[in-house]
Amino acid sequence: MFRFARYNEPLIFELPSRETRERTPIPGIPRKIQRLKPISIPNIEEPRVARHFHHLSQMNYGVDTGIYPLGSCTMKYNPKICEEIARWEEFSCLHPHQDASTVQGILQMMYELEEMLVEITGMHAFTLQPAAGAHGELLGMLLTRAYHENNSDNNRKDVIIPDTAHGTNPASASIAGFNVIEIPSNKDGTVDVKLLKKSLSDKTACFMITNPNTLGIFEDNILEIAECVHDAGALLYYDGANMNAILGKARPGDMGFDIVHLNLHKTFSTPHGGGGPGSGPIGVNRELEEFLPIPRIIKEKNRYRFDYDKPKSIGKIKEFYGNISVLLKAYTYIKMMGYNGLRETSEIAVLNANYMKKKIVDSKRYELPYKQMRKHEFVLSCEKLKEEKNIRAADIAKRLLDYGLHAPTVYFPLIVKEALMIEPTETESKEDLDRYIDALIEIADEDVEKLKNAPYNTPIGRVDEVYATRNLILTWRDFKEEMSEK
Repeated sequence: MFRFARYNEPLIFELPSRETRERTPIPGIPRKIQRLKPISIPNIEEPRVARHFHHLSQMNYGVDTGIYPLGSCTMKYNPKICEEIARWEEFSCLHPHQDASTVQGILQMMYELEEMLVEITGMHAFTLQPAAGAHGELLGMLLTRAYHENNSDNNRKDVIIPDTAHGTNPASASIAGFNVIEIPSNKDGTVDVKLLKKSLSDKTACFMITNPNTLGIFEDNILEIAECVHDAGALLYYDGANMNAILGKARPGDMGFDIVHLNLHKTFSTPHGGGGPGSGPIGVNRELEEFLPIPRIIKEKNRYRFDYDKPKSIGKIKEFYGNISVLLKAYTYIKMMGYNGLRETSEIAVLNANYMKKKIVDSKRYELPYKQMRKHEFVLSCEKLKEEKNIRAADIAKRLLDYGLHAPTVYFPLIVKEALMIEPTETESKEDLDRYIDALIEIADEDVEKLKNAPYNTPIGRVDEVYATRNLILTWRDFKEEMSEK
């Protein structure tokens, strides 16, 4: 069984500093700008510094460490060639204030990336400005508002969202000034079309969904949904978080969507999370193109330039033109994969998810609510384990850490009780999938008390989450004080 490296050495700030004496003032330099007292950082040998950070790195877990099956997140391996190209000085040393004539290569890359995303999604035009998926959602809602205001249809203040929606959907709609109306799913875990029709009115601005939804189920009534939404005068918004399931197989534009956001840090294999830059490009149909943020990238013969002459544009959504390094990585990834490669990506992602689902469900330890056939992800329920053995989804997730495996998303979507949401992605081998399946089955059969106190092999064991919420430890000093009190 894999065990995390334990880090038992003192924190670097707890190590003694050899430099404790005050310094003598330096003649000729104003005293007020001189540091006469030792700086409050350790003064230790280079090997100790190197070991400190190396030990910290051993405590981390990422896509380079092992399987990362966070449902709804598409945490797949990021090819290193994409990282290398993004670091080339021809790209990394550019400055956004340079004249367009000196950055023709970057402009060409962005222009071609927009064109590729147009083809992949079936939309008419794209902007690369949004810095993340939720940022793209906000832009989509602002475009929705601009569209209706341009039509003097200012009464449309409602955005309808299914109960399988991502958590950022209602937040984005609300921030943009809309009222959010949630509708429950039907017995199959898909949109209840009859209820949707009853909810639509002359106040409806937009219906936001993802397809497949967060249960991993494809909305097979999507054409009917699009028709009734448009008949009501509203727009149809596609949350692209689950686009990894349909690359080369289906396109949101062909389904009738008016606005699409993509997560380049999900579907197109750029780094995901960790506080780094993301990217959430927005695609629109022909009627909405005039409202896209400025500047737009224009190609004239063999030259590229920025076009600010868009009187109906909502303006900028981000300073400059987007997170260039992320765009470069996605551009490289798409160029390497090509149409057939992207199509195979979805085929393997769906195959991997259904393989795992089948093996786990056949074990009889976990339940699978709603439809059996899933796309790139599936949501298990630990409700039976809770009733029979008092084992919760959180217990399963924490015990997985002892096996050296990252836990799946838990307790989401909310319509599944004690949910484990698993998305293996296409980059994991059958051996890795089997290892995860075996771990889930073994854990379900373990002693209850063993699970209740897991994890054991991690640097920090089971956390008292209630106490932690009420007594926040935000710095190493807080941690030190907490330990001294105990």
